[in-house]
Amino acid sequence: MANEEKKIWGIHTQDDNLFLKKDVIGIGWHDMGDLRRIEATREAFKEKYAETYPDAKKGSIGTGAGMLYRFCHEVQAGDYVVFPSKSNRQVNIGVITSDYLYDESQMEYVQMRKVKWLKHLPRTSFSQGALYEIGSVMSFFAVKNYADEYLAALDQNFKKNFSEDSEDESVGATAEDIVESTKDFILKELSRQLKGYDLEPFVADLLQAMGYRTMISPQGGDSGIDITAYKDELPPRILVQVKSQDSDIKEAAIQSLKGAMREGDYGLFVTLSNYTKNAQIYLDNTPIIRGINGTELVELVLKYYEGLSEKYRKMFPLKRVYIPVPKEV
Repeated sequence: MANEEKKIWGIHTQDDNLFLKKDVIGIGWHDMGDLRRIEATREAFKEKYAETYPDAKKGSIGTGAGMLYRFCHEVQAGDYVVFPSKSNRQVNIGVITSDYLYDESQMEYVQMRKVKWLKHLPRTSFSQGALYEIGSVMSFFAVKNYADEYLAALDQNFKKNFSEDSEDESVGATAEDIVESTKDFILKELSRQLKGYDLEPFVADLLQAMGYRTMISPQGGDSGIDITAYKDELPPRILVQVKSQDSDIKEAAIQSLKGAMREGDYGLFVTLSNYTKNAQIYLDNTPIIRGINGTELVELVLKYYEGLSEKYRKMFPLKRVYIPVPKEV
């Protein structure tokens, strides 16, 4: 089979020695038992996973069962595998040489396949984009976007070294992917964990991180005003309405906020979704009311994250890191 017809898989482990010294790859889920005993369908794997791990969240059931199904049934002998080892920070590329194996004697990685390791290369041999792809949060995954780069590394004349090369063209795309993934994560967690009234104290907390004093209104009261905010001890007063609904905000909702405002007040409308065309026109023509949509709210979360209360930082934990970006021309 030609290289381009073979699949390339990525895998992570906490046991580099097992993989490299025993010439195997493996994944855990010991309690799932021998995967060959499960009907060879994704649905059957999901059912078995849910039965085995009754406390698993809905999303993790699909993800975990999918990895197990692929490892057992989609992987073929002759496919390639890319394994980034943490102990020596190398990228190890091998060819899978066996069908699925179940080794119940293993403490953790009972689901296994034999591998012949072909190359052990420093991480500097690969573009930032290729390294980002094999840095997937999943234990086992398909390598698609940079498959050609890893296949090229198997050539005996391969000497690519990005530490000595000109600027890595994948850096820009990689940085953008990381940023967008982070924004997606925050918005999903806000939508999942802060539905209905629960979003109001979060917005109040964010406004406090931005330097405002806030007061949350009793639920269902104060003419639909959810939060009252002040920049200092004196007016103007900022009346805030918060909506966590999935559908876009209509013009009437903003007009309702306008109706609750007195002379000298400013308005702020916050939504996790967006605004309809007419609602956006109304906002554009009403400068005393500012509309913030889900995307803009996430931008503010990133900007003022350190000032949020510990409760919300635990809700969507983020770590400050530096990522490479393209050099300015």
